[in-house]
Amino acid sequence: MIPEVSKLKCEINPKIITPDFEANVLGWLEKQAKDYELKWLLVHADDGVIWGELRNDKLHLSSDLFGPQLRTKTLLMARLFGFNGELFLWKIDNCIWQARLIKDLEGDENEYFDETMLLWGTKCKKSKDGFYLWEHASEGLRHAPPVSKKEDLKLKVRHYIDYDEDGQAYVNFSRLVFLGANVRGGVA
Repeated sequence: MIPEVSKLKCEINPKIITPDFEANVLGWLEKQAKDYELKWLLVHADDGVIWGELRNDKLHLSSDLFGPQLRTKTLLMARLFGFNGELFLWKIDNCIWQARLIKDLEGDENEYFDETMLLWGTKCKKSKDGFYLWEHASEGLRHAPPVSKKEDLKLKVRHYIDYDEDGQAYVNFSRLVFLGANVRGGVA
């Protein structure tokens, strides 16, 4: 299936990691989510995956139901994302943090295409605070996204296109846009 390519203004900038990040990672992420209107959080850590969702200006985490706690010591990368942007944070050598912020509807016009990725999960085991523990077959894989129905175990990914000196198209960067099956209005 050939994706539909569209155009959209987009701006990408490095983001400074402020000193309060290490001391209060949840508070720092919560502030960024509010400042940039980013609704969901996906964290990959040494000890598992953590999902989060911004509700009433507070970041709720799946670790209250299942999984590892959010700690800078084990955090590898985090993506705060929503309809209009994404803050991507990752650790490089010597535990140095890097981050970049993508904002749609600002900056230069870029070509892009969206792709829907299926998340794994065949059985919903239990729920708490809007997070649902999904298990995958007999493999024992588990994660707890804020998704209550199997049909909503989808992640929309936006790929931004650029061209090399020969005119060959390539994906320059990608970001997460939406969690769930029903994408509503706007650019998302």
